Amino acid sequence: MFLLIFDAHLMAMQKSWNYLPKPQSLEISDLADSLNINPSLAAILIQRGITGFEEAKDYFRPSLKHLHPPLLMKDMKKAVDRLMTAIHNKENILIYGDYDVDGTTSVSMMMSFLRRLHSSLSFYIPDRYSEGYGISRQGIEWAKSRGISLMISLDCGIRAIDTVDLAGSYDIDVIICDHHRPGDKPPAAFAILDPKQEDCDYPYKELSGCGVGFKLLEGLTNQMKLPPENLHDLLDLVAVSIASDIVPITGENRILAYHGLQKLNRQPRPGFDALMQVGNMKRPLSIGNIVFGIAPRINAAGRMAHAHGAVELLSSPDLFEAIRMAGSLNTNNEMRKETDKDITMEALEMIRSDSRLQEAKTTVLYQEHWHKGVIGIVASKCIEHFHRPTIILTQSEGKATGSARSVPGFDIHQAIAACDELLEQFGGHKYAAGLTLPLKNLQAFRKKFESVVSSTITPEQLTPQLTISQFLPLDQISMNFVEVIDQMEPFGPGNMRPIFATRNLVAAEARLLKGEHIKMQVLDENDGVVFDAIGFNMPEHFDKLTDHAHFNLAYTVEKNTFRGKSNVQLMIKDIKFDPSNHDTES
Repeated sequence: MFLLIFDAHLMAMQKSWNYLPKPQSLEISDLADSLNINPSLAAILIQRGITGFEEAKDYFRPSLKHLHPPLLMKDMKKAVDRLMTAIHNKENILIYGDYDVDGTTSVSMMMSFLRRLHSSLSFYIPDRYSEGYGISRQGIEWAKSRGISLMISLDCGIRAIDTVDLAGSYDIDVIICDHHRPGDKPPAAFAILDPKQEDCDYPYKELSGCGVGFKLLEGLTNQMKLPPENLHDLLDLVAVSIASDIVPITGENRILAYHGLQKLNRQPRPGFDALMQVGNMKRPLSIGNIVFGIAPRINAAGRMAHAHGAVELLSSPDLFEAIRMAGSLNTNNEMRKETDKDITMEALEMIRSDSRLQEAKTTVLYQEHWHKGVIGIVASKCIEHFHRPTIILTQSEGKATGSARSVPGFDIHQAIAACDELLEQFGGHKYAAGLTLPLKNLQAFRKKFESVVSSTITPEQLTPQLTISQFLPLDQISMNFVEVIDQMEPFGPGNMRPIFATRNLVAAEARLLKGEHIKMQVLDENDGVVFDAIGFNMPEHFDKLTDHAHFNLAYTVEKNTFRGKSNVQLMIKDIKFDPSNHDTES
């Protein structure tokens, strides 16, 4: 028997099933023979652009040798030379980073590497509440008071025109390492490393902020002729930044994440080891384990207290001390869970009690008492219930400040930019952004944002989409099949775990546990195969299942190990009780 587990999180809304085009039969058979794998697996690889043996070799075994030369990035030579000069002259160097996971891993990485070469180092993380996102005036004044002559900003700075000017007035050179979208005018920094600059020819544009910082250290290593192995100890930090910032796991990010996960699982730094222990996480960790286990605990430092605690944890060389600090972060995370749960309930009730909000194509909510540290999480949770671009705002220092989250395919940063005359500042990515505006502009912004989104978003973008690789008879699935798919990791945006669908299943028997969980046997009537199944938080399906209704199932295949024994496990992503409308592949 295989165990089928229903994913209740994805069952919250009806989804549209989209099928990837099926490759040509000859193409499938050629690749399957070349790699000696199941034709269904060969089809998945072709759908991902892998058509030959060498491409498959690079995909399954990503090599650090395939990283792009750092000097291809605009301003890299200037940045490396300036950093080398500062090290040679024993200047006071400040490492400045954002308060989220990408920022704190970046700072920890830069500090860990440079302290081997230089002793006059310090770091600065702005306070989320008193300073806000980015390079702050307070941070520049702090740098001036400590005689800083070179500042390296990580995961922020690309829009910090005024504060970089202030730094220049104090004779502080700034090297910006960022991956956010630049504005119309760049800051007057000594060097700007950001592959998203229009005139930057760097081949890969989707690095995390920590990834950009890693390229600076790679450039420094090459220029100083240091052993490249010195960089390998940093890859666990880079992998955690990639997973946590939800950047595409393609190209260089996939190489860095692949090797970073190996480091994390084989010999993690004490800070990560401690987080795994307090979170009861078992190795090997996947990208998903980082996103849902490690990242929230690191983020909790900046959300509920100060992100300095995260940097200190990730920089600690002592496991005992790291466990103590990780325990503090874990406590903060428990507080964060309760806070965002309460705010999410309040936000959802605001939508459900207002017919205009229910009918809108956007969600823009404001309450002055909401906790600034969790509103990004609340925005994401609102999207789980109302699938549309969402902005959650609270009051901070007399202004409305908030976090924006989008749905797949829709550029929320661009939509916010169309409302910039109403804003004081904004920045971010296609799918996540931050913004600040005067309270008096709140209603005007809500109206303008709704208008902009309504005129550009498509009906498909307002409907949750599930991308199906192919229909698959259950009797094709084996442990070897799953093990090949596991070798396609790390999974994430741009390289998701493949989703399969099986037609016309029925429930052979079903019970309702604790009034909400379904336990049943799933039967394929064509070949008589029966599977144990359990669905959590799905009582609404119970009546149909007991009525012998036919359904199509969408799922991923995974290996489940319990008490030393492994079996194949299907993780259900969706269920349709009208198979006739969902049984056509492209």
